[in-house]
Amino acid sequence: MARFGLPALLCTLAVLNALLQAAELKSKSCSEVRRLYVSKGFNKNDAPLHEINGDHLKICPQGSTCCSQEMEEKYSLQSKDDFKSVVSEQCNHLQAVFASRYKKFDEFFKELLENAEKSLNDMFVKTYGHLYMQNSELFKDLFVELKRYYVVGNVNLEEMLNDFWAHLLERMFRLVNSQYHFTDEYLECVSKYTEQLKPFGDVPRKLKLQVTRAFVAARTFAQGLAVAGDVVSKVSVVNPTAQCTHALLKMIYCSHCRGLVTVKPCYNYCSNIMRGCLANQGDLDFEWNNFIDAMLMVAERLEGPFNIESVMDPIDVKISDAIMNMQDNSVQVSQKVFQGCGPPKPLPAGRISRSISESAFSARFRPHHPEERPTTAAGTSLDRLVTDVKEKLKQAKKFWSSLPSNVCNDERMAAGNGNEDDCWNGKGKSRYLFAVTGNGLANQGNNPEVQVDTSKPDILILRQIMALRVMTSKMKNAYNGNDVDFFDTSDESSGEGSGSGCEYQQCPSEFDYNATDHAGKSANEKADSAGVRPGAQAYLLTAFCILFLVVQREWR
Repeated sequence: MARFGLPALLCTLAVLNALLQAAELKSKSCSEVRRLYVSKGFNKNDAPLHEINGDHLKICPQGSTCCSQEMEEKYSLQSKDDFKSVVSEQCNHLQAVFASRYKKFDEFFKELLENAEKSLNDMFVKTYGHLYMQNSELFKDLFVELKRYYVVGNVNLEEMLNDFWAHLLERMFRLVNSQYHFTDEYLECVSKYTEQLKPFGDVPRKLKLQVTRAFVAARTFAQGLAVAGDVVSKVSVVNPTAQCTHALLKMIYCSHCRGLVTVKPCYNYCSNIMRGCLANQGDLDFEWNNFIDAMLMVAERLEGPFNIESVMDPIDVKISDAIMNMQDNSVQVSQKVFQGCGPPKPLPAGRISRSISESAFSARFRPHHPEERPTTAAGTSLDRLVTDVKEKLKQAKKFWSSLPSNVCNDERMAAGNGNEDDCWNGKGKSRYLFAVTGNGLANQGNNPEVQVDTSKPDILILRQIMALRVMTSKMKNAYNGNDVDFFDTSDESSGEGSGSGCEYQQCPSEFDYNATDHAGKSANEKADSAGVRPGAQAYLLTAFCILFLVVQREWR
């Protein structure tokens, strides 16, 4: 009996110690977890006062826990909301930048056109008086078409400007030859000589080139800002998949279930989850960067040869120069027209004198002094606007590939990069050992945290990629001075939200967890699978000692 006395004593002490540990675990308070849970607006009755057995947990680590089943379910929904909120905040700032710049450019271009029309009207009334007033609708129509091109785009600028000069020639020809009667057919013949005779000198050719290039660049640039804001707005609405939601719950709130309410997720752990949840958004990066580069190219044109401000500001002077050129060469022009279209019919003697007095066209336009003109429209200048937008465009490059890191840089989502040992790794408070996967859908096959179906790209993202690709092509055309045929891209870039991945498949229920065997387990996973859950060790030790005592009695 003495031979078994010492082992029996040791076993008894071990049992007592184990029972004490079990009692301590059972009595561990969950008050802080409960307080934070209630602070989010949840029912306090869901949260236990002390740790309970966690066999009911489907996503969070089981064992002793401060989370009930109701808490895990509500935390799952909360983690989705938290994720959506942080992504939305990141995107909303960029969307607001593009929206505000588009609004400023739009205001500037429209006010620039208004100022140019008003300046021309004021100067022509002062210079040509009644003659201009009689023909003012021709100039009004010019600005109506220019505005329509900028707003709608359904205008052929070259044809519209050719028509303007042809109609102006008809009016001018009648004024400088007021002693003749011209039928509509005769005036139509006159307009056919516009290109051949060049009655307005080289002004129409130069102005057509300048206006076309400047307006195409200005409108395309403004449209680009609008498209960029629209793309960001649509992509910012994320709908995480069930697998993403599981990973978010595990990252953000499962640490609370362990009582680690102040321990934040490891940065690399967060990065892997964000790259998995934002895999489709990462695929935007290539076309987005191409689009930004094209915008910067057009911005350079707006600062230089395609500057719409330098074209529209003196347009009244340029048109008046053309009119003066027609006056100076009216005799030669008229003779050549008479040769080509035939001699016109003279007006009756009484009407000739009245017609000449009514069309005394001798006014000369006053010299143009640039310093007398207003230097800005909409309270700014094109150079200042473009300089500001160029800076914002450069900052927006690689936005989508940087989005996962930017989300994890938010202190609400993860610990800092320098805190690698005292952070939550999905299992406990320890270093995260997995490498960070790449961006984009194709790189998620080996993501250790989020199961991603790499064979099914998000339809909304594909539409935004197409919208960016189309706009980039238009930017390149505008950069080269070519007119752009605009159409409504709302159908291309429409969508209700991204990231769902459930459009063509049956989504699993909230807690249908599919454990995927990823290549290579981390040290955290190996330790967890090889070891015994905390809280169960004491009971196993007790059972072992009872078995030992029974065997000892049988030996006797």
